[in-house]
Amino acid sequence: MSSRDTVLVTGATGLVGAEVVARLAAASRPIAAVLHSNSSIVRNDGTVLEAGTAVAGDVRARGFGMSERDTADLGERVEVIVHCAATTAFDAPIADYEELNVRGTVNAIALARQWDVPLVYVSTAYVCGMRGGMVTEDELEVGQSFGNGYEDSKFRAEQLVHAAGEEGLGWAIVRPGIVTGNSATGAIREYKNLYTVLKLMVEGKLRSLPGRYDATLSLAPVDHVADVIAAAVLDFDSAHGRTFHALGRDTLSLREISDVLAEYPSFEVATFVPVATFSEDDLDPIEREYYRRIGVLYTSYFQRRLQFDTARADVLLGEPSPPSGQEYLRLLLDYCLESGYLGVALPSIEDVLAGNESGGAGR
Repeated sequence: MSSRDTVLVTGATGLVGAEVVARLAAASRPIAAVLHSNSSIVRNDGTVLEAGTAVAGDVRARGFGMSERDTADLGERVEVIVHCAATTAFDAPIADYEELNVRGTVNAIALARQWDVPLVYVSTAYVCGMRGGMVTEDELEVGQSFGNGYEDSKFRAEQLVHAAGEEGLGWAIVRPGIVTGNSATGAIREYKNLYTVLKLMVEGKLRSLPGRYDATLSLAPVDHVADVIAAAVLDFDSAHGRTFHALGRDTLSLREISDVLAEYPSFEVATFVPVATFSEDDLDPIEREYYRRIGVLYTSYFQRRLQFDTARADVLLGEPSPPSGQEYLRLLLDYCLESGYLGVALPSIEDVLAGNESGGAGR
């Protein structure tokens, strides 16, 4: 390798960022992680990673707020920047979206230009906004409106990357779907966003929500998302100037999700009501409060009927996107039960019979 073989990664302590660092390190690529604090880089399975080079900085500041010494040193070593850092909260203040998601991308572009290196930008598949139908990997602006400030901020950040590309910046964009647990085990280290509203639903705290049963959700196993990002770095010649949807091959309708939830005796199953007939006033006071604080943040996802094309991502990886239908949802739910996030799993028939046998032997 040349002397410029280091990958600078922002958001390295995040759920996706940590997995990206692990894959690049496994490919023997030196890593420089921009850390806003002394946080450890912890993988989805709990393994603590060494970043190689940990750099104090803040993506909201010009040059990521790095010292002159670090900037000069990395300018001679960095080959590509991976910009994962962002707030993914749906209820963040507008200033946070502006500073972290938009201004952070401005700073990433400026640094890539300063060092004359390409940028791999991590966006979201939901820059498609409030539309329906098939979403291709090469589309961006189709006159869409947005479900929340997060989607809008990521859309504007992608516009900035494209504009910089027209002026000579090398770029690739990866758009994850709704990031969820490992494709093989269902494991996830932190429960955010969809997991939050799911918990309130199965606990009976959100029993009625505005939505349509044919609306679809596109889940993105965290390991697959990291695989796509790492592939864009390791084979940048193939990724250059392209956008990749990083999500599972299957969509899940709310009807399919409800059917799976109904298989679990300990779960409540929420009812989805047409938007035109839903009213907060019909909810009891406690449920109304849960809806206003949490439920309302997700209702736009219960109204869109979307499918995301993954052809480019499949070619980049050399294999199809992983399954993400009902079997995968069961895997996620089983892990949530085993970890205690969604309560305690009911014993299986085998467990009950085994308990009876051991009890009888003790008398």
